[in-house]
Amino acid sequence: MYNIVIYLYLTGVAIASLFSEKVKKMWRGERQTIKLLREKVDPDAKYVWFHAASLGEFEQGRPLMERLRQTHPEYKILLTFFSPSGYEVRKDYKGADIVCYLPLDTIRNSRRFLRAVRPVMAFFIKYEFWYNYFHILQHRGVPIYSVSSIFRKDQVFFRWYGKQYGKVLSCVTRFFVQNEESSRLLRTIGIDASEVVGDTRFDRVLQIRDAAKPLPIVDAFRKGRTDGGDGPEHKVFVAGSSWGPDEDIFIRYFNEHPEWRLIIAPHVISEDHLKQILSKLNRKTVRYTQTTPEEAATAECLIIDCFGLLSSVYNYGDVAYVGGGFGVGIHNVLEAAVWSMPVFFGPNNAHFQEAQWLKASQGGIEISSYDDFAAMMNRFIADPKLIEERGKAAAEVVDKHTGATEAILKAVGLK
Repeated sequence: MYNIVIYLYLTGVAIASLFSEKVKKMWRGERQTIKLLREKVDPDAKYVWFHAASLGEFEQGRPLMERLRQTHPEYKILLTFFSPSGYEVRKDYKGADIVCYLPLDTIRNSRRFLRAVRPVMAFFIKYEFWYNYFHILQHRGVPIYSVSSIFRKDQVFFRWYGKQYGKVLSCVTRFFVQNEESSRLLRTIGIDASEVVGDTRFDRVLQIRDAAKPLPIVDAFRKGRTDGGDGPEHKVFVAGSSWGPDEDIFIRYFNEHPEWRLIIAPHVISEDHLKQILSKLNRKTVRYTQTTPEEAATAECLIIDCFGLLSSVYNYGDVAYVGGGFGVGIHNVLEAAVWSMPVFFGPNNAHFQEAQWLKASQGGIEISSYDDFAAMMNRFIADPKLIEERGKAAAEVVDKHTGATEAILKAVGLK
């Protein structure tokens, strides 16, 4: 049944590639993978394979790859992606020796791929469980590790109709899961090879924080001046990875509170979306790519209209909002929390363990409406010490859950 579904999906992708440039890139990339591997693979090298569906999973695997390269240069690293949004952004990533698409999980593709590269071990990040790849790797005696994985009782593996597909989990040498509930669920289907180590993203955000770039425009925006002198600074609210429903909430509030300055880094940076944001604002606004420190110092709202800066921008804020919670799910709340900031997010966060820890610590604040948001912001304004307390709690969550990278590499004999 699984292989029938895969072939149906393959047919759908082929058809969709005629109409979608994004799907066409994936389709073309997958078909070129075997040729690329035959050209680039060093037959005498030992390859460690990391597979990430997209950018989020890549960030979870990145601390492992970089530590492995640092401590075990005798291994080469193969990095594969399923999604074009991951591959297109990270195809030139210097932490891997080869970066390519992973061909769809047909029996033929799996055999050809693994004949071409012959990895000595494989790391699959979070939700990646490929039936044919896993069974062939197991048959060849190649260790398979599931990293930063998290399980819920409503997943197919734990349903009566998912027992056949659930057998793929028995191929995994060891699971490195995020929480105790995941380990318990695996035991209910007879899998004991799991270890609770947490999420490697906590290690990654520490790396990101330590590598943060100074941003003169954002610094001038916060200080209200460019002379570099000391003096009172503005309170700054940073909204990261925001979508329309998020913006409807916080923009409404800050239009009425000129004592705060607002930074918006939208998830979608298109002219249409930027125009929508500008139409909602009634405060002096500048765009990052079109302004100067001198102009930004006099503005009340700064729109980050380019990629790659958000993790550094959070450093200039007092309170953060992370978008996506009114859609398919929240984006990376840890990038904000690591800077000792209380973090707002929307209601769709149940599948994100880090959000649950942040809420429990009160460093994370879930909102479902404008009224929820306004009530908490009013408390922050009335009691500035509360911002500091909640921000400290958020940072402590990050500090408490670091160390997954070291634990994983030690367990697999690569520390």
